[in-house]
Parts: sequence; C-alpha cells; structure tokens
Amino acid sequence: MELLNRRNIAIAAVVIGIPAIALGWWLLSPLFLDSEVDEAFPMSAGAEVPAGMTQEDVEAEMGEAADQPDTEATEPMPDSGPTALLSGMFTDADDFHQGTGTATVYELEDGSRVLRLEDFEVTNGPDLHVLLVPHESPTSRDDVAGYVDLGSLKGNIGDQNYDIPADIDLSEFGSVVIYCQPFHVLFSVAGLS
Repeated sequence: MELLNRRNIAIAAVVIGIPAIALGWWLLSPLFLDSEVDEAFPMSAGAEVPAGMTQEDVEAEMGEAADQPDTEATEPMPDSGPTALLSGMFTDADDFHQGTGTATVYELEDGSRVLRLEDFEVTNGPDLHVLLVPHESPTSRDDVAGYVDLGSLKGNIGDQNYDIPADIDLSEFGSVVIYCQPFHVLFSVAGLS
C-alpha cells in the first residue's frame, strides 16, 4: 500500500509539475529575454510591383537607389511620399512597466496608413499587443475600452511597422498602448497628436 501511495504521489507531481513549469516559463521568461526587430520603413508600400518581382525585390532596388550619390535634379520633384498624420512619445505605464520611443501614424502614397514605432523599447511581457485606444492617456484596463488591436508586438526593442485598417477613423483614437492581453496590464502609452 505504501508503494502505491508513493507511486500516486510521483504521478501527481509530474502531472502538476510539468504544466506549472511551462506556465512559469511563459510568465517569467519575457522578464529576462528581449526580442529585437529592425523593420525598414515601408518605402514601396504605395509602389506598383512590376511583374516578375516581389515586394522584397522592390524594397531592395529602392534601397540600392537610395545609396547612389546625390545628383542635382533639373526638374522639380513631385509632392508625394509618406505623410506623418499623428505622433507621440511612449511613456512608462508604472514603475515596472516602462517604455520609450516614438509612435507615428503615416499615410503612404497609395492612401494606406501604417503605425511606425521608432527608437522603441518596452519592458517585455507575455502576449503583448499594439492597440489604438480612444482615451488620450489611459492608465488602467478600463481606459482601453473601444480599442483596435493592430496585432502582437513584433519585438520589445527596435523599429517596427503595423498596418492600420482602412475603415479606421483616426480622429476617434487618442493613443497607442502596448498591452498585455492575458493579464490586462498597460506596459507603455504614447498619446497621439
């Protein structure tokens, strides 16, 4: 009987221990692991991609052209290109959840819009998302009501881009929030103006 009790205790320890260890890793690993990204600004987002080329080929070709020496233009350049619509600086949500960098909403030549995070760094956490929030300076989970989720945070460090759906009226949103979905915690906020 004693052998059976020890065996049951060992099985219970394994059944409970493995999920507990996995949950602990999921919760705690972001605190000491950083995820860095370095996305280029979407220069060719509004460009027509020629047959036989991919978006990456167009980006590479535009990058090569940008590296060429400057020459004096004889004709005036057309007024086009990305336009910054809104911008803000990230601030700390509290003493533990901190963030820095800029959030800028750009309208590209084709009329699409993108949120660009630059010189960005935020405390890492589990399942962080990038939200557009109506409230100008949210401080709690109640203040993010009515948000639009632009997707999972690509990295807690580095420049990155997030497409904004065409049907979104930007005048209805006052900030960008880095938000932990499972625990409903604000990590960093950038008021837009």
